[in-house]
Amino acid sequence: MDRFGKVYVPGMEPLQPGEELEMDRSAYRMYHECQTGAPCLSFDNPERWRWGGKGAFPLSMLVCAGTQADTALSNRLLVMRMHNLQGTEKDKEGEEDEDKKPQMELAMLPHYGIINRVRVTCCGEQPLAAVWSEKGQVEIFDLRPQLEAVHNTAAMAAFINQHKEATALFSFSGHMTEGFALDWSPTVPGRLISGDCKKNIHLWEPREGGTSWQIDQRPFSSHSKSVEDLQWSPTEATVFASCSVDQSIRIWDIRAPPNSMLSANEAHTSDINVISWNRTEPFLLSGGDDGLLKVLDLRQFNTGRPVANFKQHGAPITSVEWNPVDSSVFAASGADDVISLWDLSVESCDVGARVEGVKDLPPQLLFLHQGQSEIKELHWHPQLPGVIVSTALSGFNVFRTISV
Repeated sequence: MDRFGKVYVPGMEPLQPGEELEMDRSAYRMYHECQTGAPCLSFDNPERWRWGGKGAFPLSMLVCAGTQADTALSNRLLVMRMHNLQGTEKDKEGEEDEDKKPQMELAMLPHYGIINRVRVTCCGEQPLAAVWSEKGQVEIFDLRPQLEAVHNTAAMAAFINQHKEATALFSFSGHMTEGFALDWSPTVPGRLISGDCKKNIHLWEPREGGTSWQIDQRPFSSHSKSVEDLQWSPTEATVFASCSVDQSIRIWDIRAPPNSMLSANEAHTSDINVISWNRTEPFLLSGGDDGLLKVLDLRQFNTGRPVANFKQHGAPITSVEWNPVDSSVFAASGADDVISLWDLSVESCDVGARVEGVKDLPPQLLFLHQGQSEIKELHWHPQLPGVIVSTALSGFNVFRTISV
């Protein structure tokens, strides 16, 4: 609240000259920030294997990310391990205690060109990163050396001595242009889809041995403009969704190429940047340049009419994701430097007396997080309930609010 007892709401009342916001740490169960030199456009959380995080304070977690450096030769594919992450209630008593300070190990590989998007998976015991870069290639990297390095001092020394540049297990130049859309299948190990700025989507099927892929010669091509994001169905192994600059969201089945099965045309009034497929409910969440967040019901998908529609962000949406353990909760980030948290299970009648200044806010809005500039991507941590990691031009934030 400000000095007059009103709640400050981003976008509703601009700050006056000389005014600046001060963080209320009591609104967070945990809050940390870090930087990696050059900012990162994209990252992912390695999960489902022995390198995962643990769920009690102090927390530990892993992040795989790619940088956006000023020169192509200065970019890195990096793995970082953040650990000894304390809750905010430890701040005062542990402020000067070295044992309670957060720690970070970083294993970096030089990568020529800006990394547009990173997605990680595990094939058997092999941790893999798929990387879209500005040089117009999709590359696959084995993350094992980097993951071992951030967990072991001797392995880190060996990694630094042996790895002078990033060498891909496999690369594909068939897109003929750069792109951003990329997703590993959650149901078929090693299956991948990639989409480019020329509207084409390619399917990757892993070959036996796990070091090469068979890529379709005929792309999925129903979109008329750049494919911005892709998401596999969490339950149907052959089905995925896409969104595009052409303002449509499409559902595909890889058994029936090259055209989409279903299409929600004009799902937004401008470019659709990001989508997220709910893990347990038939809902698809989208965010566009119009600043809108929309929830589509797959059972009435072709109508294009959302079951929920929110306009809280004052700039294009840059990332959206459903909470992996609570199907009614999602998070979104925008170019307005705000991350919003939402709960669709909240209805107007559930809300008591509203605080002055926020009575016009949708009751489903749980929290607004600020403090970063040019937020690019966010993810809920897959193993740490309620924890969000976000990357921005100003670096990474790791936090959990009192709302989730």
